[in-house]
Amino acid sequence: MKRLPIGKRQRGQTSHTSLGPIADLESHLPEEWWNNLFDSLYLMTDGDVVENDINTRREIDAVIAATGMTPQDRIVDLCCGQGRHSMELAQRGFRFVSGIDRSRYLVRLARRRAQDRKIQAVFREADARTFRVPEGSQDYVLLMGNSFGYFASEEDDLKVLSSVVRALRSGGTVVLDITDGEWIRQHFDARSWEWIDQHHFVCRERSLSSDGDRLISREVIVHDDNGVIADQFYAERLYSFQRIRALLERAGFRNVRQHGSVQTHSDRGQDLGMMSHRMLISAIAPRRETVIPKSGKRRALEVAVAMGDPSLPDAVKRGGVFNPEDHEAVTRLKDALSEVQAYRFRYLNNHASLERDLTEGKTDLVLNLCDEGWNNDAFKELHVPALLEMLDMPYTGSGPACLAICYDKAMVRAIATSLDVPVPLETYVRATDQSATLPSIFPAILKPNFGDSSVGITKDAVVTDQSALLDYLERLRDQFQGQPILVQEFLQGDEFSVCLVGNPAQGLRALPILQVDYSGLDPGLPRILGYESKWEPESPYWNQIRYRETNLSEEQQAELVGYAIRLFDRLCCRDYARFDFRANADGEIKLLEANPNPGWVWDGKMNLMAGFAGMRYSDLLTLMLNSARERIVGAETTGTASAERVAELATSP
Repeated sequence: MKRLPIGKRQRGQTSHTSLGPIADLESHLPEEWWNNLFDSLYLMTDGDVVENDINTRREIDAVIAATGMTPQDRIVDLCCGQGRHSMELAQRGFRFVSGIDRSRYLVRLARRRAQDRKIQAVFREADARTFRVPEGSQDYVLLMGNSFGYFASEEDDLKVLSSVVRALRSGGTVVLDITDGEWIRQHFDARSWEWIDQHHFVCRERSLSSDGDRLISREVIVHDDNGVIADQFYAERLYSFQRIRALLERAGFRNVRQHGSVQTHSDRGQDLGMMSHRMLISAIAPRRETVIPKSGKRRALEVAVAMGDPSLPDAVKRGGVFNPEDHEAVTRLKDALSEVQAYRFRYLNNHASLERDLTEGKTDLVLNLCDEGWNNDAFKELHVPALLEMLDMPYTGSGPACLAICYDKAMVRAIATSLDVPVPLETYVRATDQSATLPSIFPAILKPNFGDSSVGITKDAVVTDQSALLDYLERLRDQFQGQPILVQEFLQGDEFSVCLVGNPAQGLRALPILQVDYSGLDPGLPRILGYESKWEPESPYWNQIRYRETNLSEEQQAELVGYAIRLFDRLCCRDYARFDFRANADGEIKLLEANPNPGWVWDGKMNLMAGFAGMRYSDLLTLMLNSARERIVGAETTGTASAERVAELATSP
């Protein structure tokens, strides 16, 4: 059923050829008619109902009244269409709502609308029979707007409900808003027609299937100048309350209840079809069996915390060794993790025995906090997750490929450019390049292409003329021999950090945006978060820089979060990541860098942003662990050992 987009038809393109009179509608019904039906024409023909804010509000009011759903609940809006119910819930303060639909057109439209309305909502494509979320992770699954019963076989409808059972926690709730099949069977209009706007009208024919189980509909859409633009067929199974209750119970649900009818408003007030008489039904998911040891308590998950090795040199740190503040950070980490329930932690910081220590004893999950890198070599940051991959051990945070890409600042900039994320002007100077065309725009800032923790970035890295540029370039070449150097425009405006926690498939959460406050800094110093501010207590930068929650407008904040989400997805970040931005002198905000393995310390940016949201340090660490756990449980696994570990993650508290 391939058709031209409606916009092209209205500009005089070739019209659709109608099939003419048909005696048997069922013989022309495509088995998977839904694959091509839900596009712009659907929103035009059914827009009086499904693009109607009054209906959306009433339907959500009815669901909340029937179920007692709260903003803290985790909700899947299954067959969400253009996302109207998901966005209505999000606007009411529901934070954990995700929409899933088979139609790529409608999912993309939902994403655009959510972005335009500054709504943080997650939408993705999936078949309702096989959609995947972490097992037992949801409090509610909603099937709204008469979106159940499309399949040719009732067994496929049962598959949808079975997938819903897998998604719901023990005692979770499914809500169905479906047509009253018994009423429709007795009262449907065999033929109707209506004007849907000033230039389009639609003619409909309906008949029961040969077994009387489904209502088959034909819809011929006509433009007053261009003629027939669509001749399409669709069908829906006619469930009575008794029959849908039996199917729900067959899937394992209990306490099936009907909560009256769903009231439908239409501005056109003409043919409501299958949307005219609908039932609101809820059912409770079956209880999940939990393996309980003889002690009567569920086993806590065993977590190995991988960290830097304090017995080894570390070229990044002050004096090339672990300092008292580094040991204090570890102590504060252990104190915070002691408050985290349902996990038991052991700490691995001897890199010489790391592989052996990981494999000895029970390890359900590795909390990878080794941002120093293997043997405290920042170039080998990716080696730790690579080792965990080889050992087939689930772990938190991004994989080795992501860490490798993000360690290359120029590569991140190129990817950001392809995603339409603004970036500063930049010149890439190779180690062997003796005749590079250096920029003439000042001020500029020089930095090594590889590296983190602001290594190589000092107050002298900001230059205002060609002579200073060449001097600092030589200093960096001496310090980082064989490595490329970046010369960037120096962004002089406000500086921001965006932290995302979660994963695209399960939902991303943006912590409140952080803004760097340079007001306490000596006006004669460059306003940068350089090496001195992080590692040199005797520096004029030490303790002179503050951080606060940003005062950017909601529109600007949404734009920054949007940039971060694009980068998180394209760079294959996982569980948590931080993205730093800065404005130029004209106020245009551009990307500074991506941090897929951001600092986890108690006084780091990520924990400060969590604090802006009212979270304690232990809350942030719990969120990081749970994000990884949800991702791992939601992913397909291969191999018995991996499957067993995922089962532990899924069934433990």
